[in-house]
Amino acid sequence: MGTCRICGRSGVTISDVVGVCADCLRESPKEALEVALQAHGRWRSRAGLPPEPPKDAGGVRCESCVNRCSIPEGGTGYCGFVVNEGGRLRRSTGSWDVAPGIWYYDPHPTNCVSAPFCPGATCRGFPAYTERCGTETGRVNLAVFYGGCGLDCLFCQNWEHKQMALTLDRVISVGDLVSAGLDRRVTCVCYFGGDPAPFGAHSLAVARRLIEEAEMDGRKFRACWETNGTVNPRVAWAWMELALRSGGNVKIDFKAWTPSIYQALTGIDARDRVLENLRLLSKAVGERPDPPPLTVSVLLVPGYVDVTEVRQIAREVARLDPRIPVVLLGFKPDFLLRDLPTTSRYHARRSAEAAEEEGVEEVYVGNPWLLGSAY
Repeated sequence: MGTCRICGRSGVTISDVVGVCADCLRESPKEALEVALQAHGRWRSRAGLPPEPPKDAGGVRCESCVNRCSIPEGGTGYCGFVVNEGGRLRRSTGSWDVAPGIWYYDPHPTNCVSAPFCPGATCRGFPAYTERCGTETGRVNLAVFYGGCGLDCLFCQNWEHKQMALTLDRVISVGDLVSAGLDRRVTCVCYFGGDPAPFGAHSLAVARRLIEEAEMDGRKFRACWETNGTVNPRVAWAWMELALRSGGNVKIDFKAWTPSIYQALTGIDARDRVLENLRLLSKAVGERPDPPPLTVSVLLVPGYVDVTEVRQIAREVARLDPRIPVVLLGFKPDFLLRDLPTTSRYHARRSAEAAEEEGVEEVYVGNPWLLGSAY
């Protein structure tokens, strides 16, 4: 049971980490955010990351994502990967083609958000983008986990990435990934993390090379990105071009519709950039309706990303193109946000119904094994 520090209401879906309830975030956003953002600042300062995106008047601007950090001499961007050395932006690894992170082979079918309509797990896209109608049994996905992100989600399921750009204990080069992707078992590459936004050039270089090699060999090879949607729109469209060409998909994780709820959960006021990229990438659906080149996922954070938030996101998705699939994901307590329950079955069912009512043609509930009955 948490208690809102503004209205005093208590409940199982109010987090003491966030400090305020969703109603207060909607009705008194300025006051509520002053409370909610404290958790982000405290943790990031202890971790050695900038507590907020740097905006130094004499700094150098980074355009990789919505933060547009103006990084002072000797300073680091919010993601921890971009640094200012001698008045020039550089990467903490010393080179743009080396990134903090790890890679591994993930056998098909993978636990991918877009699995319900992926050519690697279904007949969709056969024979243009897969050699099999059904699961690509015996084949693998090249999973690329990047160590860095432009958001600071309190509930991050892969929060280890937050230190990777600082410690550099695990790094991956473009050459490493190309070599790994040339294995004949590999039928696709997927970039996630963290988030691929700080590593846009890195991911594009690998994807282009692997797609070109596959085309020359007459093989099927798909490129996919899982992103929070805060990346520079020019990079977002470059990702989409390769996804369209290869039969892949760009998945945008839409954290929340209400800007104050979005910022309370992620630390960043980025809702409008996500909308900008969603509207841009939705234009690709008409070029290749099936398999879908764009997916929207929503994590059902109890008490915060409620049916109201899902309905508003779904309304915008349906307005842009009702063929864009929406995947609703079950929440489990993790990282700093451990004082909320798992998503309830009722929450998931009502959210799915709301998305369908708004006109979205494909609505899925992911991670159903996490769903509970706490509220």
